[in-house]
Amino acid sequence: MAKLSLMFENKLVKEVPVGSRPVGIGRAPDNDLPVDNLAVSNYHARVYFEAGKLVVEDLDSLNGTFVNDLRVERATLHDGDSIYVGKHHVKVDTSGDAPVPWDSGRKAAAPRINETMVLDTKARREMLQQAVAIGEKPQFAPGRAKIATLIVLGGRTAQKEYVLTNKLTVIGKSAMATVRLKGWFKPQVAAQINQRDDGHYLGTGDKIPSVNGKPITSPVRLNDGDVIEVCGVKLNFIVRE
Repeated sequence: MAKLSLMFENKLVKEVPVGSRPVGIGRAPDNDLPVDNLAVSNYHARVYFEAGKLVVEDLDSLNGTFVNDLRVERATLHDGDSIYVGKHHVKVDTSGDAPVPWDSGRKAAAPRINETMVLDTKARREMLQQAVAIGEKPQFAPGRAKIATLIVLGGRTAQKEYVLTNKLTVIGKSAMATVRLKGWFKPQVAAQINQRDDGHYLGTGDKIPSVNGKPITSPVRLNDGDVIEVCGVKLNFIVRE
């Protein structure tokens, strides 16, 4: 039987088999694989068998579901794949036999551009060619890779500069934070920056950050040159090509 192993920092957290019902992944405790991480939505994703294939489906999560570093809405899984949610990942083992498929309400079909959002260049080209063949309008826009960086302008942090290479950047005192804040009373997660298809978004944590002097209450897309302030720390968001 196929199984899923929830991992954090290469340590096994929980392992579950994939049977005839879907396996839920998320922060809520009633998930089959509960993930204790503020970056993970309550009901983040689910994994199930469909037409003999193991499938992962994102449940409109805030920060997205990734398979081997590729952001997906829905994708077929293979033995050895890893599903990333926040800073946790789920190892996929399909060496067992597939059970009776769960009826997801979807019909098995060839991948469509609006069904599985894959960001790598090779897959993008293949899906564009398929889209042209079936008369769909391509939805990807070409562009050069850009590197986002946080420059510390003030406050106590572990470093003076941070290159945002991960999908999720946590600002706080937590051991999993990228921007580590110093001080006894700093929150575990003060704020977080999520990398999406169209840029980087600043979201709240245990504190309300501000962008260019204006407090935010919902995720805000960052622009080159923006100044972020949270918990006495001032950060300059810079984008370089």
